[in-house]
Amino acid sequence: MDDLGAGAPPSDIREGAAPVGRPTPVAVALGGAGAFLIGLAATRLSGLTGDPRAWLLVGLVVAGEAARPWFARGHDHGIAVTTPFLMALLLVVGAPLALVTQALGGAAVHVATRSLSVPAVLALGRRALALGVASAIAHLIDAGALVGAGGVAGDAILGAFGVAGAVFLSDRLLEHAAGRGLRPPLRQGLAPRDSEIVLLALVPLTVFTAQSAAALLPLLALPIVLVAKAGGTSLENHVLIERLRSQAAEKEHQALHDGLTGLPNRTLFRDRVHQAVAAARRESSGCAVLIMDLDRFKEVNETLGHHNGDQLLQLAGARLAGALRESDTIARHGGDEFAILLPHVGEANDAARAAEKILEALDDPITLPSLSFHVGSSIGIALFPDHGADADSLIQKADVAMYAAKELHSGYEIYAPEQDKYSPDRLALVGELRQALERRELVLVYQPKALLPSGNVEGVEALVRWDHPRRGLLPPNEFIPLAEHTGLIRPLTLQVLDTALGQCRRWRDEGLNLHVAVNLSVQSLLDAAFPNEVARLLSKWNVSPAWLELEITESGIMVDPFRALEVLTRLNHMGIRLAIDDYGTGYSSLAYLRQLPVNAIKIDKSFVLGMEASDNDSVIVRSTIDLGRNLGLEVVAEGVENENVWQRLGDLRCTFAQGYFLARPMPAEELSTMLREGPFRARVETRDLEALWRAVTESERRRAGN
Repeated sequence: MDDLGAGAPPSDIREGAAPVGRPTPVAVALGGAGAFLIGLAATRLSGLTGDPRAWLLVGLVVAGEAARPWFARGHDHGIAVTTPFLMALLLVVGAPLALVTQALGGAAVHVATRSLSVPAVLALGRRALALGVASAIAHLIDAGALVGAGGVAGDAILGAFGVAGAVFLSDRLLEHAAGRGLRPPLRQGLAPRDSEIVLLALVPLTVFTAQSAAALLPLLALPIVLVAKAGGTSLENHVLIERLRSQAAEKEHQALHDGLTGLPNRTLFRDRVHQAVAAARRESSGCAVLIMDLDRFKEVNETLGHHNGDQLLQLAGARLAGALRESDTIARHGGDEFAILLPHVGEANDAARAAEKILEALDDPITLPSLSFHVGSSIGIALFPDHGADADSLIQKADVAMYAAKELHSGYEIYAPEQDKYSPDRLALVGELRQALERRELVLVYQPKALLPSGNVEGVEALVRWDHPRRGLLPPNEFIPLAEHTGLIRPLTLQVLDTALGQCRRWRDEGLNLHVAVNLSVQSLLDAAFPNEVARLLSKWNVSPAWLELEITESGIMVDPFRALEVLTRLNHMGIRLAIDDYGTGYSSLAYLRQLPVNAIKIDKSFVLGMEASDNDSVIVRSTIDLGRNLGLEVVAEGVENENVWQRLGDLRCTFAQGYFLARPMPAEELSTMLREGPFRARVETRDLEALWRAVTESERRRAGN
């Protein structure tokens, strides 16, 4: 595995590179023009007037060129129909007149048919240059002398064939070099078509007919024309087939590759994983699948625009390709996700080293036109056969590990079963959760928040539970992560808000002036439509926005700070109170905290619980209280479980306390009863809440049904 970082980018990235060193069509045309000028300068017209064969052959060549646009359908590919007559003109009369006749005849026809264009001129130049090359070869082998010896001697036939073959090869090589026509691979391009073989076979017959019985030359015109016509139709079909084949190949490439980065797409990647698994099974080896997500892509895409986001993906894809072996596959898996296949990698350590090289490749900032940007990434790794036996399971397990790496901020994680939120048991729970929302099986408990040091309860936090028909009362950590990963968190949050605001309205009607706090998920915080939904529910229950407090986490804010700030600002303008929950465990800076329109911060209970045993925790709590007061914010301490901590928080001038020392979370009816008995500071004894739930839940269902 020492070569994981070496090698060229995948072949997909190198596709489409411009060829280097290919002769241009213009060069071919200039060569043809040069051959024509040489022939024109060498032609001695006065010496030809006494040879009737010359004028007969010239007439046949011009007639053949004139008829070419009709029976050959205008194609300029392959050797010309006039090749047998040109060979006779070249070998019997002389090369100069052959060059001049071919060029002038072809040009005159193009002018007469108004088809003279750049491609036509280039084709004329190509054929003139090919004939010039053949003339030079004829001169070298003294083909004219061989033919002039008369008869049908073997040397004469070979000489005629040799010159004709030189015309064919020269024309075909020049066509390929000029980059025009069908652009076949060179070996395929040198293979003559059936009509061309017949035309080449007619060259010796035409030459010897011109030499011995020139009057019979017109009789050869008919078979030559028929052969050319059949060849033109065949060529047209060939062109059509090649065009269709090219279009099919292009469509196949588009179907299997990402249009933005040029990398393989999800479909092609899955197929390659399938092949790698099959090969690993045959060879009793292994392979690894990596799923990678860019951590800060949303920030670039939404603040700098989609154009910069696209450029970021292209640059990231190219940089990742450079960190892999040529045998590896990197694909764009969708959005800002990339997928990587490492064949012949069966050990976790080898896959981990590959992941480290990928992370190193993205460690340096990526330079966009407007700025240099550092993009982190999270990678999940799944191994065959340890984590999956097929392509789909490996990709799914790597995706699970990637989310674990994202949550742990560890860079990369190798799949472990405990990371999998989608085990069969949990997947069954997802289906039941959908039904639970429809049946309103979710219930709320409320934990009081008391003012320090008086102990007066001024607000409550609404906490959701699932009254499962078979499993009993489920805590939120059993189903909230499922809701967040399956799209159910939005209806769940709205149902919790609906229930909490309805209870707030009833408490107010009973004379209990309580604020109600509800926790928000990251998805709600980034949902532009969420403030409108909150306004609808406030109106439904006729609840003042000031009676509602929404709690958000630091980590939730930092997922997309710009969008979160927009949603929070709208909620704040509505008059809703906002609090940062679990303060001290996230990543927000003091400068960013000052920009947020929040009313309170809640100290995470882990620090409050450790106040008595840890001086560090005590310092953090005291500093947070001072910070909040200096910023004009209320401070709520969670996790208050004994009177000593209660007293210390009061001495530190903390605003509110919340914890088991006051009360555990309880149903609304029980809390109402306790509050009517007056202010309390003593710890509320633990009740048998399970039995109480049944009556409360049934009451809530009846109320919802009404």
